[in-house]
Amino acid sequence: MNEEKPEPGRYRRILFCTDFSDNADFAFRYAVDAARRRPGCILYLLHVIPEPEAQFWKTYIYEVEDIDNKARHDIDAKIAATYRPLLPDGLDFRVEMMVGRDYIRILEFAEAMNVDLIILGRHGHSAFGKLLFGNVTEKVARHANCPVMIVPLSFQQKVTNKQN
Repeated sequence: MNEEKPEPGRYRRILFCTDFSDNADFAFRYAVDAARRRPGCILYLLHVIPEPEAQFWKTYIYEVEDIDNKARHDIDAKIAATYRPLLPDGLDFRVEMMVGRDYIRILEFAEAMNVDLIILGRHGHSAFGKLLFGNVTEKVARHANCPVMIVPLSFQQKVTNKQN
């Protein structure tokens, strides 16, 4: 798909990536706002299920009866409860789920769908938080072939304070 990229700020395909953390939930509001301001825009929601690296665990996980359908059902329920209520009428919203290394799958999806903007949440400053999602955010931002918007968890408190 060698489609010409739009002018800066004229995004037609926005990719929002979620790990279902509080920060991702907060960042989703920015993704919806960006898509809402661009009529005809497609907003993709991507959740990557980590695949264990050890072959033993891969075999075990895929032997569990109907695990893909159970995972899809749980993810769809979470999206229905948390994200769909925030969508304005008429927004082209598409949900995707992949299995694999999170940042690699995000970059592959963005490239395959010719995404114009990626929106990610970022956890706080703790080493544990960086390990869980900060590392993914950093790798996506460094390797993406399009702009990346990173919404830090600390910004949620700043926004809350301004509203009070």
